[in-house]
Amino acid sequence: MTELAFRDGIMEQIRLREQRFDERAYLFVLAALEYCQGRLTERRHITGPELAHACRTLAMERFGVTARLVLDHWGVRTTQDIGDIVFTLVELGLLISQPQDRREDFQDVFDFAQTFEREYPWSAAQLV
Repeated sequence: MTELAFRDGIMEQIRLREQRFDERAYLFVLAALEYCQGRLTERRHITGPELAHACRTLAMERFGVTARLVLDHWGVRTTQDIGDIVFTLVELGLLISQPQDRREDFQDVFDFAQTFEREYPWSAAQLV
């Protein structure tokens, strides 16, 4: 997959609105959106929960056991953070939302500790 990058000036616009997240977090959410679309039979609007789950799956595929650590390093600690990234991109005109889309759609979609630690495949291994 080709590495994504923002054009000159875009990140500065993002930082004026939201400074909590690393540039790679925004690029990752855009990659997760494309990842989600690529698994559909036909392109369509992706809901907040669908995108949050795509972020989870892509993070686990790309970063494996370090997924939570990587996302945390970028400032992404909850699914609400994913929503904040999305709506920053919407406000800047880089993504389009539907009238029914709300930031709250991303609230508590899944718990990061549960997903990336307790439910991750290695959690089934028993220490002897």
